[in-house]
Amino acid sequence: MSVSRDALLRAAAEFLGRRPNATQDEIASAVGVSRATLHRHFAGRLALMTALEELAISEMREVLKTVRPHEGSASDALHRLVSACRPVAPCLALLYSQTQDLDMDNTLEVWEEIDSAITALFLRGQRTGEFRPDLTAAWLTEAFYSLVSSTAWAIRAGRLADRDFDRHITDLMLEGVRNP
Repeated sequence: MSVSRDALLRAAAEFLGRRPNATQDEIASAVGVSRATLHRHFAGRLALMTALEELAISEMREVLKTVRPHEGSASDALHRLVSACRPVAPCLALLYSQTQDLDMDNTLEVWEEIDSAITALFLRGQRTGEFRPDLTAAWLTEAFYSLVSSTAWAIRAGRLADRDFDRHITDLMLEGVRNP
């Protein structure tokens, strides 16, 4: 049975999300291929993590095209962004916790376009009065990534139902933790 590179990446991201320190043998076994097959696609952990980052970047670029963060109200755009990030959340969660395996200078550079688009959404929301102006838009972008990642972890760990992904993130981003 032939497994596509994309399917291997998604399965590896899912498994590594549960077992981030797994060996290549454990990853191969978990995704249902031989170590040789895994190695043929990804010659080591760094190659695998780099490919996972490339997949996440590609998917986030598509998310931003689909979401159109510059259209409609900033709050509505944030709702669309959160919802569209659900499929890429496991990969983002893994990358968020495993960046030590990647070249940080290169990582920051390749994410700049995506980070800038999300930061621009928060800046727009601050200008229109929808979002708090006392928190920097750059920090709100980091908080967004953190919430998407931690929500994916909470769902994977069984502490949160998958159906609550969007609501928990958007409610916390838009309403904070204060009791209304």
